[in-house]
Amino acid sequence: MSKKAFRLLFGFILLSQFSEAQTDTSHIRVSVLTCSPGDELYSLFGHSAIRIVDSTTRTDTIYNWGTFDFDEPNFYLKFMRGKLLYFVSSDGLYDFLGIYQYENRTVYEQVLNLTSNEKKQIKYAVDSNMIGNNRFYRYDFIYDNCTTRIRDLIFNNVKDLHVASNIVPSGTTFRNLIHGYLDKGGQPWSKLGIDILLGAKIDKQPTNAEAMFLPDYLMKALDSSTVNNRPIVGAKKLILPNASSSEISGVYQPLIVVSTICLLLFMTSVLRASWAKTFTKFADSFLLYITGVLGLLILFMWFFTDHIACANNYNIIWALPTNVVAGFFVWRKPAWIRKYFLSLSFITTLLLLIWFGLPQQLNIALIPVTLLLLYRYIKLAVSQNTAREKLKTFEQHAKKVQS
Repeated sequence: MSKKAFRLLFGFILLSQFSEAQTDTSHIRVSVLTCSPGDELYSLFGHSAIRIVDSTTRTDTIYNWGTFDFDEPNFYLKFMRGKLLYFVSSDGLYDFLGIYQYENRTVYEQVLNLTSNEKKQIKYAVDSNMIGNNRFYRYDFIYDNCTTRIRDLIFNNVKDLHVASNIVPSGTTFRNLIHGYLDKGGQPWSKLGIDILLGAKIDKQPTNAEAMFLPDYLMKALDSSTVNNRPIVGAKKLILPNASSSEISGVYQPLIVVSTICLLLFMTSVLRASWAKTFTKFADSFLLYITGVLGLLILFMWFFTDHIACANNYNIIWALPTNVVAGFFVWRKPAWIRKYFLSLSFITTLLLLIWFGLPQQLNIALIPVTLLLLYRYIKLAVSQNTAREKLKTFEQHAKKVQS
């Protein structure tokens, strides 16, 4: 190559680099931060935030949509009913990272490969979100949370953004995704409670967009996303390492504990000692009361809260609210109580037969409870009938004596 040609080529390269540098006049860098799960239930699913660095104003700001106020009036009632307002807040990078460093959690940063206009649009959307009542939103764990807010912010302001592959394995449901974090975090009793309260709406496979309610899946989606064959993630780095690791427990504690309790109650109920009979009567009342109260809670979460995931809950079949009333009358033995227990015997038998065919995945730790309930329903129906027959025989005998 001649010296003249080399100079022309070198000049062309410099000119192209200069032109490319001039295309981004925003002086803004936009990143998504993904924080690993913590040890407590509220932090078990991780966290997401947006980082915006502006070289013009020399600011480095973290925007976090997972903020709430403990001093909010009726905090716990609003949280339970799904009416608690969360809001977006801003913080400095080192203050933000300090919390996760203290909790020994990792933080990944994905620097987004955006055009100048896309960066400006996202910055404008974030700034608008920080104004007045725009900061507040009604939190929903699955459908509207701190991660879905970031998902919507990016996908609504970057045109033609496409996730290249399915980020959720085939056949995986919302419940399976949630179970994965609960198992890894060693929260078996929380898993049981969540399975009792969340209904059939989470037993479907989420789309790519729906799966991004979890921070890890938003990060995974961005890693495989492109805009006109341009990767949306320009660089990915670990900005806060962590030495800890969680292990999945191989034993499901609730199944063992619940099975043991149910077995002890069954063995006690077949004894003929007077103390065993008295204990069994109290145990029957307790079973009816506790299943009835759980049924009332399921109804409350289903119909009187804004938690969409609590609707269509098939746990209502074994946790019948009417059992609260039956628990009170089981001692008085009215005529209708036998028919009630006979009906429950049929319903519970049917439930056990179709347990694994329901459109909702019921927790396996509830199978021993349901089996015990079936046994006690049958025994109570028979005992009520026997008591009525004895009373009838006694009345007939008394009439004969009087005559």
